Formats: sequence, structure tokens, C-alpha cells
Amino acid sequence: MPTLPRFASRTLLPLSLALLLAACGGGTAPVTPPAPPAPPAPICPQGEGAARVSAQQVAGLVEAGASAPVAGAPAVWSAPHVPGRVLVVGSGLQAQGALLGVQTRALGAGLTLAQTPAGQTDAAFAAQLQAQGLRVQPDYLYQPLANPNDPGVPGNGGVPLVAGGVAYTQTYLGRVQAPAAWTFLQACGKTPVAAKTAILDARVDNHPDLVARIAERASFLTPEAGGSDSQSGHGTASAGLVGATTNNGAGLAGVTWSGPLMALEVLGANGGSTSSLAQALNAAVAGGAKVINLSLGRPLDPNEPAGSSDQVLSAALTNAAKSAVIVAAAGNTAGDGVYFPASHPDVVAVGALGTSDTALACYSARPSTARPRGLNIVAPGGAGNCAGATNAGQMLILAAGGGYTLSAGTSFAAPLVSGAAALMRAANPALSAAETKQRLLESANTAVAGLPRLDVNAAVRAATR
Repeated sequence: MPTLPRFASRTLLPLSLALLLAACGGGTAPVTPPAPPAPPAPICPQGEGAARVSAQQVAGLVEAGASAPVAGAPAVWSAPHVPGRVLVVGSGLQAQGALLGVQTRALGAGLTLAQTPAGQTDAAFAAQLQAQGLRVQPDYLYQPLANPNDPGVPGNGGVPLVAGGVAYTQTYLGRVQAPAAWTFLQACGKTPVAAKTAILDARVDNHPDLVARIAERASFLTPEAGGSDSQSGHGTASAGLVGATTNNGAGLAGVTWSGPLMALEVLGANGGSTSSLAQALNAAVAGGAKVINLSLGRPLDPNEPAGSSDQVLSAALTNAAKSAVIVAAAGNTAGDGVYFPASHPDVVAVGALGTSDTALACYSARPSTARPRGLNIVAPGGAGNCAGATNAGQMLILAAGGGYTLSAGTSFAAPLVSGAAALMRAANPALSAAETKQRLLESANTAVAGLPRLDVNAAVRAATR
């Protein structure tokens, strides 16, 4: 995917925060029996903070209940999928008999890839297996959701660049109140640290701004993925927005200053498949991830139900959401509704703001008449090719090869939300995934234009009250 020019050296001055001297309280006072015990003190005292608004009250953007996946929804073979194979759910003698003579690969947890025999279509082979009582579906294809229509991409009109090099800054951090959250946590004697966060994306580069953050790596690419996508830098950018090493005097600042990241490769040169994503989600849960970022997706086919026919991935998402906050990019076409997996009811669907906080970026997915599932929250994602866009309005991100670049897309809005959730779960480890998600959404700032804009400071304060 083309990107705007890279900037190979420091683009930001060293970040520093004045450590506030305000005390954060010393716990509950001694209690003399027989008086009842005092309620536990908040982790850190709360000020007035931002008004807390129910996510369901956001005008037209967040609906009362997200569409649930339809149980037993029929497979949709017209949707993009890996050709030449089907996914078989379940195991046992029945499956062994039906797949006799068929090339298969076990993926674990009752999931098998079956190669479509020569001379048959995938749909016909699937129908044959279904007639023998097996549950089958396509191995759907998912794509990274960085917007390829940046104004600097050839053919999109271009933007003026100042000769001699322009020092671009991470203006999006201030827009989501990340520095205020860092100051608050430091005042409480806490480092702005992340709970373990899994980045399910393209390969994450050994970028200098990430080398100290990647705790675990694994690849779940299948041969059909077209090989590792080492050039786009999409996974590197997503990981950097969550966790570029902060306060080190170099490069960019992630929303979180420290803490372990899991780099789980699921997107290859041809995208990623249901089978890769499901395995990676299970691995993230097994590895103890508290937040999972999915800057990827696909628009639902017109023949699919609102909750998607990808039952394998739906089940993996439901299972993962029991222990992790799952955040996904909503998509990069304004008329197709919210993409899947962002449209899954257990996932936080993130839309993108452009240069303004009063309107969605022109490319950002949003509810449509056919697909009314709303956005849960919005965050800066860059101006893309929207009217009046300039380089200064794009997202400054990490690039493969150790550099920096500008780009746009809901792919880059989602990691800001994941970073906020990771700060929340580290600041208050007692919060469950569901509690964290609720407080994150309820703390969104709707004061301007009714959009549920990410407020990292309000979210962290909500987590610690």
C-alpha cells in the first residue's frame, strides 16, 4: 500500500511530564470495632472530570444493541474468501469419514481446513460435506484498514510539502487527552503502563521505537496469505500507536509508556483469513492478553446477515471477549456500514475523525440503512483524501525499516482506543474486560457534535475511581 514520505529521524522533541506533588491518598483510615469497615478507597481521587454519558445516547451513531451473529447463518460464498478450501467445524468419526481422501490440515479446537478436490467449486464441495452432516463455511478474507487514499499518493492530487523538511507532530495525542492521562497517573505514583496488549496485524518490524516493547511474537499466516507483508508497515504502525516507547528522547510516543505487547501476525500480502484470525485470538487469550487490537476487517456481503456468517471467527471473538477488551477498526468506506469484526456485538467499533472533532472523516465507516450497527467510539484517524486535507492533517506513525511516515485510516484510530483500554486495565487490574469496556465507552466526550470521542484522561479516571 503506498504511503506518504517517510521521515527518518526524530520528529518530536523529547516528551516529559511534570510529576505532580499532589498526594493520592493513603487508603482507608483505621476503623475501631464494632463499626463496619470503611468502603475501599478509590485507587486515585477523582475530580469533576468529563460528564459521563451512556454510549446508547449518542445521536444516531450508537444503537441500543449491536447485531448479534446469527446462529447457523448460511455460508456466503460470494464474499471474499481463500479459494480452494473450506473450513470444517467439529471432529469425530463422522468428519473423518466425510473427509476420507481429502487433503486436510487440523487447526486445533475442532477446526479443520479441507482442500477442495480438483474439478469442484468451493460451494459445491461445501454442499457435499453439509449433506453428510458437517458444519462448513468459507475461510473468509480480511484486509488491513489503513486508508490508501492519502492526498500524497500519486493520482490523488498531492499536497504541498515545505522544502527543507517539515517537523510533523503527534497532534492526535492531545486531541484524545493522552498527556492529561499520563499526568494524572504520575500524580498517583503510577507509570502510564499498559496491560498486556495483543496486536493482530501484519508483521511488526523491529523498529527502534518498539524493540523494548514486543514481549512475544508469533505468526499464524497460512501459505495462501501470500507471504509476510514486511513492506507496508501496517502492523508496525498499529503497534506503535499503542506502544511506541515513550519518554526516551527519540521518535514517537505511544498512548502507553511501557508494558508488554504481543505481535501476532495474521495479515499477509493477500490479507488474512478466518483460520489465521481465530487461531491468533485463541493464542492471545492463552497468553494472557487483556486488550486485543484488530485494525482489519471486511465489509459484509449484501447476502450476509447483520451479524456476519463467519461463525468460526464470531465464536472466537465471543470467547476472547470474556477476558480481553477487543477493539476493531470500523472500516474505510462510508456507505457499506460497519465492517466485520467491528460489527460483532462483543467488539468495540472505532470510527475515525479527520482534522475536526465535529465530524467523521469522509472515509470512515458509519451506520447505513442496510447495516444499522453503530460506532461505539471515535478517535483521530487522519484526514485521508477528504476535502482540504494536508500532510499536517495525517497521522504521524512508525514505518517499516525504522522510519516514520504519514497515513490515515480507521486502522490508526483503533490503536488509540486500545491504548486507552490497556492503561485502564493496568491502572486497575481488578476491572474485568466488560467493566473496562463499559467505563471506556461511558467516559467518551460527547460535548461537541454528539460524537463519542475518545478521552483517555476521562477513561483512566473512570477506571481508578
